[in-house]
Amino acid sequence: MKVGKVPEMVLKRSVFKQIRHRRNEVLVGPGVGLDCSVFEVGPDEAVVLSTDPITSTADHIGDLAIHITANDIAASGAEMIGVMLTIIMPERGKESELRQMMQRIEACCASLNIEVMGGHSEVSRAVNQTIVTVTGVGKITKTKLSNPKQMKEGQEIVLTKWAGLEGTAILANEKKEELCTRYTTNFIEEACTFLDYISIVKEATIARKHNAVMMHDVTEGGIFGALWEVGAAGNVGIEVDLNKIPMKQETVEICEYYDLNPYMLISSGSLLIVTDRANELVEHLEKEKIKATVIGRVTSGTDRIAWNDYEKRYLEPPKVDELYKVLR
Repeated sequence: MKVGKVPEMVLKRSVFKQIRHRRNEVLVGPGVGLDCSVFEVGPDEAVVLSTDPITSTADHIGDLAIHITANDIAASGAEMIGVMLTIIMPERGKESELRQMMQRIEACCASLNIEVMGGHSEVSRAVNQTIVTVTGVGKITKTKLSNPKQMKEGQEIVLTKWAGLEGTAILANEKKEELCTRYTTNFIEEACTFLDYISIVKEATIARKHNAVMMHDVTEGGIFGALWEVGAAGNVGIEVDLNKIPMKQETVEICEYYDLNPYMLISSGSLLIVTDRANELVEHLEKEKIKATVIGRVTSGTDRIAWNDYEKRYLEPPKVDELYKVLR
């Protein structure tokens, strides 16, 4: 199989079809577009769980892993409590690298007011670069659980920040020397700072207060993949205007350099929000200095369509992320 997310058809056929639901406490299980699982712990309380590995970059791997998992928990509408960590290092790994990684992880957790609750660390011949897997733990009132099935025709779709942030930052960090032969050092250094935008916890909290129907953070597969997953989660149609999807110039230039489609580039830092109150939400987010744009709407049927002026493109299930064309 190809590097990256397992294709949706394989996921359904070889993963989901092997899983059986047998515990009534489990309220939300695995599914396309569903990044968190939920189980009941009391009459009105539930625990939300999400797990993610970071394998595509060695730079900032620890704090990036925390943010990606925190984003999933926040997008579910839950409050995050802490994380469990699994760190697997290659034989050439150094204790100093482990210590520095944990210092960054702890600083990241402090900024989010969460704790490292436990985990596992080991050195293995099975890996040639460090792999960090994070399982996030959150809590929520059951009545506040988002339900993708509540999406309906006419609701609008809001995107926060800019498409392609994470992929741009990873490429700028990993390929800095090469890119600086084409662009100025300041231009590439600015792209490296896009990791500062990775957290979507604040905007998810604001969106929750504005009765967001569905939230989904944009990760592997980029904005096209995330839009497909939102539609699949609620079995609804989607229409978006490509000209309304904001993108940093650094993303445009770096994607052009490597001949990548920026709409299919890993984009943590952006959050898709489906809501009945889009203009009100955008206004609130902008007041909090968070860029937000209405990019489309929910439609009848199940077609997921991206318009570029009068050109229509039918979206498909996420394929291998564009990042892996450069980082193999």
